[in-house]
Amino acid sequence: MPGGDTLVVTKLDRLARSLPDARDIADELTRKGVSLNLGGSIYDPNDPVGKLLFNVLGMVAEFEADLIRARTREGMAVAKAKGKLRGKKPKLSKSQEAHLVALHRAGEHTTTEIAEIFKVARSTVYRAIQRATPIA
Repeated sequence: MPGGDTLVVTKLDRLARSLPDARDIADELTRKGVSLNLGGSIYDPNDPVGKLLFNVLGMVAEFEADLIRARTREGMAVAKAKGKLRGKKPKLSKSQEAHLVALHRAGEHTTTEIAEIFKVARSTVYRAIQRATPIA
């Protein structure tokens, strides 16, 4: 594509998350007259070998991403089974949260004031109130 711009991509997995996405992006770039440089080689959609290599690289990139996701899920499951996966530490203790809810129910303070008293965000106050409110 003489005279057109070139998009340089070091690895195909940096361009897209899946092979269909990569194909769509490559087709769009081709329509706009932009050539795609993958790891030093120009992708030519009109060349059968270029198409083959693009698809093989795309499949390998998608496979690598799937492996990483599977290993991450497996590692998290093992950590959870061992009791090591706890998540983020709560901003308020159970007694602080109960006190917060009591202040709210008393109606003497606004949500903003309660948030300032406990040095938390208003969203934390809203969530604590929501957790304390029984579902009807």
